[in-house]
Amino acid sequence: MGERIKLNTAGMHCIGAYLAKPGGRPKGGIVVVQEIFGVNAHIRSVADGYAAHGYTAIAPAFFDFAENDVELAYDKSGIERGKALALEVGMDRAVEAVASAMESIASSGKCGVVGYCWGGTVALRAAQVLTLPASSYYGARNVGFLDQPLKAPAIFHFGADDPSIPPEAIAKQRAAWPDAPIYIYEHCGHAFNRDADANAYNAAAAKLALERTLTLFAKHLS
Repeated sequence: MGERIKLNTAGMHCIGAYLAKPGGRPKGGIVVVQEIFGVNAHIRSVADGYAAHGYTAIAPAFFDFAENDVELAYDKSGIERGKALALEVGMDRAVEAVASAMESIASSGKCGVVGYCWGGTVALRAAQVLTLPASSYYGARNVGFLDQPLKAPAIFHFGADDPSIPPEAIAKQRAAWPDAPIYIYEHCGHAFNRDADANAYNAAAAKLALERTLTLFAKHLS
């Protein structure tokens, strides 16, 4: 089990974060970037999972910039509120929070980032701006940043049946960064890693994506 901490960010704005530590010496650090639903039980369990694999994991509460302790339901109102909060926080401030989170766990060694949904694009931006190795899950906003180079190793995961990320968007990403692996998971829609949502979760795809992510971090954080 992890713990809730406070995290100082740029401009001395303090936000919450969930910190999970491994049992032994850390293999490195991982910043876990939330979906649009906040640092809820699912995201905390993701952080706990990376800690179980030997990494110090920290999940900043990005929405604390706008509203404290946000945890939204996986329904229409939750989606609408989450999108509004993500827009209010903004991508630049989110990347600054990733940098602050990275600094807070620097004693664990090299750091990487993994993100989901909105967080998938934040993870991409961390690879572009902060040079952090990144694993990006179903980032529908990636297309807005294809004109900028990747400055760190990054891998990308998409569901084949995700209506928010059409094949043409993935094709544009392949063309922009031909050396960055893109993995397509058949019979999966959006949020296939979200085990708290039976309508979205695909256990086989989540397991394979995690294995690929752990391989990335084992290679670049050791």
